[in-house]
Amino acid sequence: MTRAGGPRIVVLAGGVGGSRFVLGVRAALRARGIDDTAARLTVVVNTGDDLWLSGVRLQPDHDSLLYALAGVGDTERGWGRAGESERVSAELQAWGSGWPWFTLGDLDLGTHLARTGWLREGATPTEVAARLGGRWSLGARLIPMTDAEVDTRVTVAADAPDGEPGSERVLHFQEWWTRHRAALRPLRFDNPGIAEAVPAPGVIDAIADADVVLLAPSNPVVSIGPILAVPGIRDAVRASAAPVVGVSPIIGGRVVRGMADVCLAAIGVDTDAAAVAAHYGARRDPSGLLDAWLLAEEDADAAGRVSGAGIRPVVVPLWMTDAARSARLAEDALRAAGLT
Repeated sequence: MTRAGGPRIVVLAGGVGGSRFVLGVRAALRARGIDDTAARLTVVVNTGDDLWLSGVRLQPDHDSLLYALAGVGDTERGWGRAGESERVSAELQAWGSGWPWFTLGDLDLGTHLARTGWLREGATPTEVAARLGGRWSLGARLIPMTDAEVDTRVTVAADAPDGEPGSERVLHFQEWWTRHRAALRPLRFDNPGIAEAVPAPGVIDAIADADVVLLAPSNPVVSIGPILAVPGIRDAVRASAAPVVGVSPIIGGRVVRGMADVCLAAIGVDTDAAAVAAHYGARRDPSGLLDAWLLAEEDADAAGRVSGAGIRPVVVPLWMTDAARSARLAEDALRAAGLT
């Protein structure tokens, strides 16, 4: 059954995969004849990737979603604005400011400056997200997972030549991910302060009022993981009357993009569609989340293991190589939730 006006959908998302999936969900809603998708689609955004750099606050996952929904994102790189220039970044590097391996585009920097100014004037990250989203007709509401700063830190093994054998060092996630391309072996991921954080305003209410909760095919460890680690969010998803449907980030036993396999290995999870489903867990279990799990046709042989874990497997095409395929995947997720 679908309520009058269309279903209310909540997506937990972060990164490029999350952006493509959310675009598909919006397109699927429009294909159902729902024009006011902004009233129907809420995205709870990972903020673990956030950081301060050169005096400004960056929110990479939020901005990837913002730019994608606004139609101004760089689809080739998968992040930042289309038609960028990098004059300011070059000048910052000439001054020795920031990270030389972390480039800020000029248009993108305008977003960061606006955000930082509003934060310094006393606005919350949730209020800032609403202001940024108000510039364009996004067709979705973006809410940060929390207003607290809980940036992800990666503890790596600091073997020679960086340190004594067996020693450790801690990097900001962006340094580990962008500079080192996840080549340094991670021992653990932490979000300092997350145990004291609270969900951003609107997150719990959106989940409670949802007709379906979708876990995007984002990195389970550093994109979806921090969202679920905010006290109260996992419990809200479990308590929701809505079906919870996840989409595998694994296709054919491989990660679609990025270095999610390295992250999974660090927490003892195989790069395998069924293993990731079991990581999220079945809703029948004490802390599990999933009612259904979309896995790729290439991983159809894993469906039995997903079912054995108490999660309903749904085998569908998962590649989001264009807008039509992304919309079809989103429609498959809605149908898996019983939204016909």
